[in-house]
Amino acid sequence: MFAKAAINILTVSQLNKYIAALIDNCAPLKRLYVKGELSDFKRNAFSGHCYFSLKDDSGKISCIMYSSVASKLRFEPENGMTVICFGRVSVYDKNGVYQLVADDIIPDGVGEMYLALNRLKEKLEKEGLFDESRKKPLPKFPSKIGVATSNTGAAVEDIKNIAARRYPLAEIIIVPTIVQGAQAAEDIVKSIEFLDGMGDIDVIIFGRGGGSADDLWCFNDERVVRAVAACKTPIVSAVGHKTDSPLCDFAADVAVPTPSAAAERVCPDFNELYSALSQIKSRLFAAVNGVIDGKIRELSDITGSPVLENYEALICSYSEKVNELRRRINERLAYIIESKEALLSLLAGKLNALSPLAVLSRGYLIGGIGGSVIKSVSQIKSKDSIDLTFSDGKAKAEITEVINNG
Repeated sequence: MFAKAAINILTVSQLNKYIAALIDNCAPLKRLYVKGELSDFKRNAFSGHCYFSLKDDSGKISCIMYSSVASKLRFEPENGMTVICFGRVSVYDKNGVYQLVADDIIPDGVGEMYLALNRLKEKLEKEGLFDESRKKPLPKFPSKIGVATSNTGAAVEDIKNIAARRYPLAEIIIVPTIVQGAQAAEDIVKSIEFLDGMGDIDVIIFGRGGGSADDLWCFNDERVVRAVAACKTPIVSAVGHKTDSPLCDFAADVAVPTPSAAAERVCPDFNELYSALSQIKSRLFAAVNGVIDGKIRELSDITGSPVLENYEALICSYSEKVNELRRRINERLAYIIESKEALLSLLAGKLNALSPLAVLSRGYLIGGIGGSVIKSVSQIKSKDSIDLTFSDGKAKAEITEVINNG
């Protein structure tokens, strides 16, 4: 008997999922451009997804473009057109069919230009120029608004009229700018840098009122995009009537579809502000009046109390108490002073009794020699000169004889 070898048996679903995982993880199939002829193009009326095929002389591949992307197409695809699709390969694991998930469709005639644009967009995006974290908020109440656009035409007039109507407090600084043709990109950069360098501009608007793809192409220029990204002043991109977002839209702090929309976005509505301030004023007055009314009620309650109604009797009562306290304090002070005077007199008498002067007044005298009091006959000898102190004066004497009783 031969041993049976272990067999790994997959279900159809497992195999499809395995193949799908292999393709999804294949880097070269995640971002690629495929050129071919459009066929079987259909747009689902309910979902908005587009289903079609790309084919050439010897091959064909099924494609899908989801509605979120299809709604931004710059043209209406038609069967038979030669196009370039940008996207990724994916496997629908329900039936094991692989397909191209298209993120963009470019007519072959302008393909190289758009391919270059996509490459530039990817480059700048990787550098972080389009990061949301870099976006600066627009000022709520701008004093000076800088505008970089042509000084003729509808765009600049729309901005001035809307600003004057909505927020006449703002000063509009217009820098005439070339916004079409070979010199446009360089001039747009200079205008943005000039306004940014003024130092007192609160917000900058740049753009134009519209035009063909060629007319608007300067707003895809790398120099313009970098100038917008480097601008320290909050900046608004206002390129009008475009079929697709120019690269400067991604770098700006705010992007709007027209110059008029930019003016609406930047300028607060003066009438709305006035109405809001009026409401605030009314609320403040109401609050202040409420406080005043409350204090008036408190004062009325205080003045209406029984204590204040009979305040004269209250004051009289306390006045009597104060007078009584004053009388008792004076009596106590007089007693203390008399006691201290008697004690002082007693102590003075005792001190006087001990005073040498008191002794002298009773007929005694004090003998001294060399500035010292004579307390013993041993301190003197015959013929010494001594000082005698009486109660009423002094005298000098000479010792003729010393008699020692000891």
